[in-house]
Amino acid sequence: MNETEVIKGCLKNDRASQKALYEHYYSKMLGVCLRYSKSSDDAKDVLHEGFLKVFNSLKNFNNTGSFEGWVRRIMVNTSIDQLRKNKQNYLIVSTVNVNDRSSSLAEEMSEDDLLSTIEKEDILKAVQELTPAYRTVFNLYVIEEYTHKEIAELLDISEGTSKSNLSKAKFNLKKNLMHLIKPNHDR
Repeated sequence: MNETEVIKGCLKNDRASQKALYEHYYSKMLGVCLRYSKSSDDAKDVLHEGFLKVFNSLKNFNNTGSFEGWVRRIMVNTSIDQLRKNKQNYLIVSTVNVNDRSSSLAEEMSEDDLLSTIEKEDILKAVQELTPAYRTVFNLYVIEEYTHKEIAELLDISEGTSKSNLSKAKFNLKKNLMHLIKPNHDR
């Protein structure tokens, strides 16, 4: 079945079509949910809730743009809704100890050098370790390519807070990733 046939089948509540759609997008959308979640279990909960929204909203898909992009947006919005529902204060800004030795090392290495030495699973784990505020803004800006204005509207924060959280997210992410390569870098 091609994508159009699967969508038509899902609109008719055909279980085989729903299963085909779910299986086709499972891995990609789990990746999206993992970027916003603290754990794999949380991400899977968001993923399942997101797929329920996809199936319930499928009649609203108007074929203007990619279907995958539409599903991705639902997963992102579901992830953000989950943060709100759990009453996690994703607007809290934590402090960074700039005197930490690994911080100065993180500043010295270029992002390309840093990323070339680390596995993608470790990068995902480091993103998950960011505070909810930093993780959410980082994902929306860097991965989903939202503007700071769009992020501010979506999260009900100022553009300045969005920019600040992104900057601090990048700094903390780089610092967290340095702990993975520090033994190799000191040799």
